[in-house]
Amino acid sequence: MNRPRPRRASLARNIVVLTTAVAALAVALTGLVAWQSAAHAAERRERDQLTRQATVLGRLPVLSQALFNGARALGGPNGVELAVISADGRVGGGATPAVGLAVKAALLAGEPVSTTAVLGGQDVLLVGRPAVGGGAVVLTEPYAVVTRNTNEIRRSVIVPLVVGMLGAALAGALMARRIARPLVKAARVAHRLADGERGVPAPVDGPRETQDIGRALNVLDAALARSENRQREFLLSVSHDLRTPLTALQGYAEALADGLIEPERLPGVGGVLADETRRLDRFLADLLDLARLEADGFRLDVAPADLGAVVAEAAAFWAGPGARAGVELRVERPEPPLVVETDAFRVRQLVDGLVQNALRLTPEGAPVVLAVRAAPGGGAEVQVRDGGPGLTEDDVSVAFDSGALHARYRDTRPVGSGLGLALAHRLTGRLGGTLQVEGHGPEGGACFTVALPRTPGPA
Repeated sequence: MNRPRPRRASLARNIVVLTTAVAALAVALTGLVAWQSAAHAAERRERDQLTRQATVLGRLPVLSQALFNGARALGGPNGVELAVISADGRVGGGATPAVGLAVKAALLAGEPVSTTAVLGGQDVLLVGRPAVGGGAVVLTEPYAVVTRNTNEIRRSVIVPLVVGMLGAALAGALMARRIARPLVKAARVAHRLADGERGVPAPVDGPRETQDIGRALNVLDAALARSENRQREFLLSVSHDLRTPLTALQGYAEALADGLIEPERLPGVGGVLADETRRLDRFLADLLDLARLEADGFRLDVAPADLGAVVAEAAAFWAGPGARAGVELRVERPEPPLVVETDAFRVRQLVDGLVQNALRLTPEGAPVVLAVRAAPGGGAEVQVRDGGPGLTEDDVSVAFDSGALHARYRDTRPVGSGLGLALAHRLTGRLGGTLQVEGHGPEGGACFTVALPRTPGPA
């Protein structure tokens, strides 16, 4: 039972969620840092303020007994209390209970003090500064003031953090829309191509990656159209080549069934039927060979092979058909054996196909040449050259497309099944080599060059 595939979230939604999550994390971290920093900032601000006040008081002229006696009554806003330490160590003022022995000793020694203490049962900030002429001034402030200021700072930070998160989510939505728009358009184009439409332009805009996708889809569109046109032309060619012998077979079969063939004509009619049957058999065999070459299970029997000997065997086989056609068959091979690791049977099959194609097109009195030579970069090259009409530049560009030359020249030149060159090209690839064609070689006709490596690579 096929379960329905879960519907995935869109790219735009994923980007919005991702940017919002990143913004939320950034805001949370920023808020955490600000939350912790607020208390330190508030405390530092209050200590700085108390320090400035104590410094000002400490710079007053020598503390008089009146100031010392009146320090108990002096105070400031936010619960600030004052204590005065005389040069002889006496302490007076409202903050006296918070002045411990360590604080008094440090101040009388001329060292500033900034610490915390307890005054009236509550924590206070304590700041002391030595006074000019001896003694010291001490100021305290309830720690509750720091807590209140901390809360105010924290409240002032919350709104900017929330606004920042909302702004990040909005920016993410806009960015997602900008990024996803060309991708959505490209996806629509891809679906239309998958549905069989052609000539559908893909947008080439947005970021560089989406531009690359658009260009790739346009290239794919053109390649699909070109491939489908070739397939269509190939099918038309195949149907034409099948229809011609089938028509002859059907006509003669009906004539034989109706008794319309005279006895003296029976051998000739039998010969025609046999020729058309062989033609159909060869055509279907080429189709099957092409299908086998495209299959992953195609196997090669690789072993050391002397290409000169392989070409010589092929030349000996085709010498008879060449002589009957009035074509001179020549062989060019090096004196020492030219050995490569390959499948000799498949190389012979490849050479046979190219020679048969050359003999079909070469006029009487013109040559067909089979040549073997060492390749400049290693490996070997096998050439089949003919003295036929050759190929144009347009012919060369489609020479290895199934049925392309067949459809172009079937009404003007002798043609085969239309699959021979396609078979040769694919078979060369399976052998790890390359097959190239020149429209006009040394003999005036086409020149096919098979380059084989010393050891076959992957097809």
